[in-house]
Amino acid sequence: MDTNLKTSIWKEFGASIDYLADTLSACHDELWRASLWQTPNTKPEFSQFWYVTYHTLFWLHLYLTGTEEGFLPPAPFTLIEQDENGPLPERVYTKDELQDYLKNGRQKCKATIDALTDEMAQRRCQFGWGECSFLELLIYNMRHVHGHASQLNMLLGQNGVETPDYVTQIRD
Repeated sequence: MDTNLKTSIWKEFGASIDYLADTLSACHDELWRASLWQTPNTKPEFSQFWYVTYHTLFWLHLYLTGTEEGFLPPAPFTLIEQDENGPLPERVYTKDELQDYLKNGRQKCKATIDALTDEMAQRRCQFGWGECSFLELLIYNMRHVHGHASQLNMLLGQNGVETPDYVTQIRD
């Protein structure tokens, strides 16, 4: 696969992950369980800062594999996130646990993009929401990470927290 393309994908994806990392670090303890939104058909816990962060990291990790088959997140995380109306985790994850999961996801993302071949990029990936190539899934995954990082950042700003600057370039 073209080296320039892989480098460009990593720089942009890595910047999205760095933006999430900065936002996670900026969250004060009193906002850890603050809700980003309220909807009548959703458990309020599903919109809490910690949970949206966990959700983002879980799917970052899973989408980097390209399939749900055989996927297993690292401990203490479980597969319940795959059930969108399912139970919450048995406990609230700590900031340290999620920061470790983020570091793991960042490393996996870099390694996945470094190893990307034309054949891998064209591989078809199927999920409950549809089918796409692995390359398209990488781009979708990047948008997913960035979208949730922006939501979390907005919650911080609305609550008087000095929010991290938008990350324009990856930090190596």
